[in-house]
Amino acid sequence: MLLAADVGGTKTLLGLFARAPERPTRIEVGEFTTLDYDSLVPMIREFLKASSIEARAIDAATFGVAGAVTDQVARLTNVPWLVDAAAITEAAALRHVQILNDLEAMAHSVAVLEPKELRVLQHGVSQPDGNAAVIAAGTGLGEALLLNVDGRFVAGASEGGHADWGARTPREIEMLSALTRVYGRCSVEHVISGPGLVNIYQFTHDAFGGRTFLSPAAFVPARTCQGVGRVGDPADLPAAISRSALEKRCPACVESLDLFVTAYGAEAGNLALRTVATAGIYVGGGIAPKILPAFDSGQFIDAFHAKEPMSAFVATIPVAIILNPEAGLLGAAVHANLAA
Repeated sequence: MLLAADVGGTKTLLGLFARAPERPTRIEVGEFTTLDYDSLVPMIREFLKASSIEARAIDAATFGVAGAVTDQVARLTNVPWLVDAAAITEAAALRHVQILNDLEAMAHSVAVLEPKELRVLQHGVSQPDGNAAVIAAGTGLGEALLLNVDGRFVAGASEGGHADWGARTPREIEMLSALTRVYGRCSVEHVISGPGLVNIYQFTHDAFGGRTFLSPAAFVPARTCQGVGRVGDPADLPAAISRSALEKRCPACVESLDLFVTAYGAEAGNLALRTVATAGIYVGGGIAPKILPAFDSGQFIDAFHAKEPMSAFVATIPVAIILNPEAGLLGAAVHANLAA
């Protein structure tokens, strides 16, 4: 039996899987609010106890975590946790514990995803000996590489979400200036993520006021934006902005989502160029499946293509949204299956 985890800034999924030749079989999955726990170990213990599974029944465990991993230790980016494979092995009495970056874990799922788990944005011409890559916006922005080595994908981690964001249009340059005043430096994640959408919303509503993203004091009041209305929990604001935009309640919200989707497409195109991703770009994370009409508008692909003199090249690259909400968990299970 395999134990897998997808540890995010907002929620964590823990899952039990049965070993299989390629795609492990899902047995049971538990969802946890990450910040309700002070570390991963008590969450693991609670999950195994509820599942009536003893640690000794686990052949291997892989945990995908939202942060950089060095020597099997990760300090999470948006969660005050230190995740240490050796410490988890001892405290939870597990064998063959591996820590991966969360997008590296998700990348392991790509080879086993079924067609129904993908929403194709651009068919392109997939090259069987080509590289691929994954980009995923959620609480943060993650990227991972899939390098083709002797006909097999080898997943590689990246912290590309923390690289500098590149503005491309006069309006984006205005937004970059505003974000730079707030943060001192504007990363890709400051624009392409749930909190990034809030940043864009504050920009289009002239509501920054020098405050940081996801600060309740920085919200645009309901009287200013009737489309969004009053939002009690800061975590609910990205979804409220998206609804307002998709239902065209507020022109500034529509612009916010347009800026978000085009920035997402442009960064996906950057990743395609950097990895020569002729086997495909896969868009993961929790946001894209919830705003599919915004992707269907063509703005994402238009920004993806805007890469002269390489526009014709990126137009041949397959692009698809991952619809499986447990792709990160599945990828961790695929990795554990190989390690067991």
